[in-house]
Amino acid sequence: MISNTSHIVSGYDAELSRLTNDLTDLGTIVSEMVSDAMQAFKKRDSIMAQQVIDRDETANSLQFKIDEAVQRIIALRNPVAQDLRSIIGATRIASDLERVGDLAEGIARRAMIINEEKRIDMARSVYRMGKQVRIQLAGALDTLLKGDPIAALHFWQADSDLDDLYDSIFRELVTVMMGDPRTIPACTELLFVAKNLERIGDHATNICEAVYFTVKAEQLIRDPALVNYNADFDGRESR
Repeated sequence: MISNTSHIVSGYDAELSRLTNDLTDLGTIVSEMVSDAMQAFKKRDSIMAQQVIDRDETANSLQFKIDEAVQRIIALRNPVAQDLRSIIGATRIASDLERVGDLAEGIARRAMIINEEKRIDMARSVYRMGKQVRIQLAGALDTLLKGDPIAALHFWQADSDLDDLYDSIFRELVTVMMGDPRTIPACTELLFVAKNLERIGDHATNICEAVYFTVKAEQLIRDPALVNYNADFDGRESR
């Protein structure tokens, strides 16, 4: 997403390239954390869950490095236009990605608790939600790499499906707890996992908004003028 326009000062291009690489690395780390946290949840693997927890510090450090780089570039290079939007977008996206890492860590911690409880059928629904969230996050990261506003709009709009799925899981888990109070401890942990997944979806949406703003210089809002975006997206994909 960082502007690939060549600049007179070669050092400026090198700084932008490093920023892009660090942002990509952070996206890869937190995406793997989410995937591994859900695998630990599915397989009841507490060792894998602990490995996810241990990786959170790496994500935090990389986000701090990106913030420092952004401050240095703004102070020394005085970026304007798309460069400025890209750099500001980078720090916003890094913050969202760091939060995704925190939420993945939270899922891993919940998984370690759930692993000590009796299996509940509703765990399958939560895992399926996790698969959908990973698709959403991967899509958002792909729009970041490609600087693709149409795809950003597509994945941004898809967040409503995740919200509906979370609401459905919430209602089902409450029903299970009301029917059998013995399931309350495990169901409570499942609710926390589902909520963390829903929040990861929200952060993926924020990434899409940042990409769209960087490329279009406009805020991505629910505008009736954008209702045909699906046709544009699907038509482009079919070509």
